[in-house]
Amino acid sequence: MTQYERQPGLAVCYRHPERETGIRCTRCERPICPDCMVDAAVGYQCPECVRGAAAHSAATRPRTLAGGTVRADTRLVTIVLIALNLAVFAGLKATEYLSGSDAEFRLISDFAMLGYARDPGSFELMGVATGEWYRMLSSAFMHQAVFHLAFNMVALWFLGPNLEAALGRGRFIALYLISALAGSTASYALASQYQLSLGASGAIFGLFGALAVLLRKMRYDMRPVLILLAINLVITFMPGLNIAWQAHLGGLVAGAAIAFGMVHAPRERRTLYQAGVCGLVLLVLVGVCVARTLQLL
Repeated sequence: MTQYERQPGLAVCYRHPERETGIRCTRCERPICPDCMVDAAVGYQCPECVRGAAAHSAATRPRTLAGGTVRADTRLVTIVLIALNLAVFAGLKATEYLSGSDAEFRLISDFAMLGYARDPGSFELMGVATGEWYRMLSSAFMHQAVFHLAFNMVALWFLGPNLEAALGRGRFIALYLISALAGSTASYALASQYQLSLGASGAIFGLFGALAVLLRKMRYDMRPVLILLAINLVITFMPGLNIAWQAHLGGLVAGAAIAFGMVHAPRERRTLYQAGVCGLVLLVLVGVCVARTLQLL
C-alpha cells in the first residue's frame, strides 16, 4: 500500500487530503494530521481555530480610554523620563566639577534652546536658525538649578502615571515629546533670539493641558487641576523669575490639542486619526520654525 491509498474508515486531513488521520480538532472537529496539530489545553486544535482564538483575544483585550494597551505598570514611561532628566542634570554638574566652572555653561550654550542666527559678540553663526535643530528637544531635558529640576520632576511624577494609564505608553510618549517640541517652538518664535532657555516645563504644561481634557472627557471634577494650572500660570508671569512663559504656553496648547484628538478619536479608525492629529500639530510646529528661521536669516 502506498501513502496515497486510504484505509477504510479513516478520514483525511482537511489541509492535506493525501494524509489519513484519526485525530480531530477539539474545537471544530475537522480531521488534522500531525503537521497541522497544535497542542491545546485539551487535545489538539487546527491552525484556523488557533488563529481565530488569537484574533478574538486581541479584539477583546482591554484598551485604555485612548485605545492603548492596558498595562499593569502605569509608571514605567514616567520613571524613564524622570531618570533621563536626572541623568542629564547629573552629567552637567559632573562636567562642571571635573572640567571647571565654565564647562557646564558651555554645554548649556551648546544644547539649550537658543534661536539666534549670529552671535552679536563674535559674529559666529549659531542656534536653531543655523540648523541646530537638536536644541528643540535637547533643551527639554536640561535643568540648571536643583529647584527647577525638582519642581518639574515632582509635577511629572504626579501627572505622568494618570495620563500613561489613560492613554497607553506609546501615546503618552508622543504627548510628552510633542509638547516639549511645542514649548521649544514657542520660545524660538516669540522669545528674543539671544535668550537661552531650558527645562522640561513645556512638556509638563502639555501634561497639564492633556489632563484637563481627559478629566473633561470623563466628566470628573476639573477644579483641582484647573486651580493648580492657574497657580502655575501666575508663577509663570511673575516678574523677576525669568521664566520662559512662551514654552509654558506652547506646551499647554499642544498638549491639550493632542489629548483632545486622542480621547475623541472615532473608534473605527482611532489609531489613524490619532496619528493624524499628532502629525498635524508637528506640521504646524515645523511651519512656525521655518517662518522664524527665514525671519532671522
